[in-house]
Amino acid sequence: MPRMFESLTDKLTGVLRRLAGKGRITEANIQEGMREVRVALLEADVNLIVVKEFLKNVSAKAVGEDVIKSVQPSQQIVKIIYDEMVALMGPADAAIAKNPNRPTVIMMAGLQGSGKTTTCAKLAKLFMKKGAKPLLVAADTQRPAAIEQLKTLGASIECPVHAEASGRPPMICKRGIEEAIKLGRDLVILDTAGRLHIDEALMAEVKEIADVTKPDQILLVVDSMTGQDAVNSAKQFNEKLPLTGVVLTKLDGDTRGGAALSIKFITGKPIKFVGVGEKIDDLSEFYPDRMAQRILGMGDVISLVEKAQENVDADTARRFATKLHKNEIDLQDFLEQIGQMEKMGPISQIIGMIPGMGQMMGGKEDDMQGEFKRMKAIIQSMTFDERKHPEIIDGSRRKRIAQGAGRTLPEINNLLKQFKDLRKMMKGFSGGRLSKMMGKHRK
Repeated sequence: MPRMFESLTDKLTGVLRRLAGKGRITEANIQEGMREVRVALLEADVNLIVVKEFLKNVSAKAVGEDVIKSVQPSQQIVKIIYDEMVALMGPADAAIAKNPNRPTVIMMAGLQGSGKTTTCAKLAKLFMKKGAKPLLVAADTQRPAAIEQLKTLGASIECPVHAEASGRPPMICKRGIEEAIKLGRDLVILDTAGRLHIDEALMAEVKEIADVTKPDQILLVVDSMTGQDAVNSAKQFNEKLPLTGVVLTKLDGDTRGGAALSIKFITGKPIKFVGVGEKIDDLSEFYPDRMAQRILGMGDVISLVEKAQENVDADTARRFATKLHKNEIDLQDFLEQIGQMEKMGPISQIIGMIPGMGQMMGGKEDDMQGEFKRMKAIIQSMTFDERKHPEIIDGSRRKRIAQGAGRTLPEINNLLKQFKDLRKMMKGFSGGRLSKMMGKHRK
């Protein structure tokens, strides 16, 4: 499975590395770097208007005298690009205010194939974790399988589904809300019909549903893999419906990044949630800062810790976070975390959250699982002391480990070098910066 925004991330980190390698930063090499950034963004299917605005803002700040004359100009440029990327996708706005007078109603809209029905169930599960009592309403009568699909998904998460054998979608939704009141449910999620493209019939139906149900939120579900098509359809929906936000699906697929970086600027509506996998738990609130970190190859330590806390013992998660903060991880920790990561979902999803890990893996996502199996075999062939103190592993120990793991000596050397490089990379995230991030997360 591809790493999220792999091509864009690789190109942007390459540009930033080249800037960092310059003896001194000048207006000329900043402009050269911006030209490369422009190409990377356009190849990632970012909207041209967005690219122009983004580069204008970055260039205006990057060529400033304070940057060029600063002690670490390349780091300041990274921060400028990061800040502008956060501004482009933000601010964070995943809140769904409760309706004090009736169940909160969320209407889901979108084209066929966007993952709307599945997203309805994922959203219900996400809010169930927060204590909500949702009811799903199957109002997609255009696609017969959609009703059965929603029933099946609802049963899998123990969430009731209001479905009718026949009837007009606006009235089905209205009766669904009445059913929610009877059942004491506090959240209603309406799964409306989609079509292959936007037409008058589709818009007339969703507008009537909105008029009849007066939803508290109208969320547009768009397939991020369709790039500019997703942005264009969002723009059209936004012109016809009072959208309150966007849900981006399929970010785990071969996504170039264009939709995520363009949609907020073009529509003015916040990205509220993102789908990052096929499992019912693979929907999360959208944080522009975390997404920008991942696009720029900085990882996403906070999301990693949150995911760990959902899947492993809280004490284990805290212990690892503390060791990560102090840059004290060893090969035994690495072995344990491989096991925890396997519990947390597909390895390719987790990789992007760890600073530098994507680069360390060298783009071998297709063989990711096999790579981790090889790593585990090598580390398991070490003694406990060797895992805790890899610096003691000399030539004879390496040969013994290779024999025990059934691997070659170059593979042993490569793992030890990768781990050494990883610890160096982690050192940049230890101390004040990570402490500040973790402190913010705990509040």
